[in-house]
Amino acid sequence: MQYINSIRQYGLFIVFGIICLLISLITPQFLTVSNWTIIVTQVSINALLAFGVTFVIITGGIDLSLGSIVAVTGVTSAMLAHPDTYPVLLPIFMGLLAGLLMGAFNGFIITKSKIAPFIVTLGTMTIGRGLALILSDGRPVSNLSDSFNYLGSGTVLGIPVLILIFILVFALCSIILNKTILGRYIYAVGGNEQAARASGINIDRVKLAVYSISGLLAGLAGILLASRINTGQPNAGAGFELDAIAAVVIGGTSTSGGRGSMAGTLIGVLLIGVINNGLDLLNVTSYYQQVVMGIIIIGAVVLDSLNQKSNS
Repeated sequence: MQYINSIRQYGLFIVFGIICLLISLITPQFLTVSNWTIIVTQVSINALLAFGVTFVIITGGIDLSLGSIVAVTGVTSAMLAHPDTYPVLLPIFMGLLAGLLMGAFNGFIITKSKIAPFIVTLGTMTIGRGLALILSDGRPVSNLSDSFNYLGSGTVLGIPVLILIFILVFALCSIILNKTILGRYIYAVGGNEQAARASGINIDRVKLAVYSISGLLAGLAGILLASRINTGQPNAGAGFELDAIAAVVIGGTSTSGGRGSMAGTLIGVLLIGVINNGLDLLNVTSYYQQVVMGIIIIGAVVLDSLNQKSNS
């Protein structure tokens, strides 16, 4: 029994290691420092979204508005990031504030109306996309300052700023989830909401907090994406929420709540990046990549379902 539990706990890490080994045997270029820098840089935006929505999914919720928040915050920050206008801290602050407010709006509506998170965030997704188009007048916002663009393309001691932010956010989210009272409350709410309420936990505050965190990190992702592509695109972020949720599910977070980890989400994000990169190196078309990722997502959900049944 202990052996089976160990496989369940470390199975994802084992699978990740095996996939990396197989790809490296087929194409030696895979294990180079430059290639891994490309992989981590490419997944950094999705990682920020995945870290945020991990909090939400552990509580038993879902957030479909991530991509739209990326678009709104990207446009908002880009509008304030033209050369010789405002200090670079202002567009960063306003982008983060926009993401935080949209996330808090999700949490407020969900807790006060008791409407399913799927429906609320689906509505917010549409609202956000419309706001991005209204703010930008339907056109990309370009001509951004060098200091703003540095966030997405600059380096510190040869390490891309995106990777440094990615590492910092992962560390902070891990601390929140594993070392704070809020983290314990998040697991309690997802594990058994009625029991959590009976023990004195303010369910509404916890849900408001997790959706706010999710919105804040989506705002950061929107800022970094605008910086990386040097424009605020009102159509940016389309489908990003699905990639983020896929990484979380692949990483072992239960879709029914109560179970998950930032380490698992990190491996889920990297697994998606590694598979896509490996298929690119093998000259496999993107059409097949989508099929492979779909199979992996379904497999992860099936394994989660079987695990829940065996534990019940």
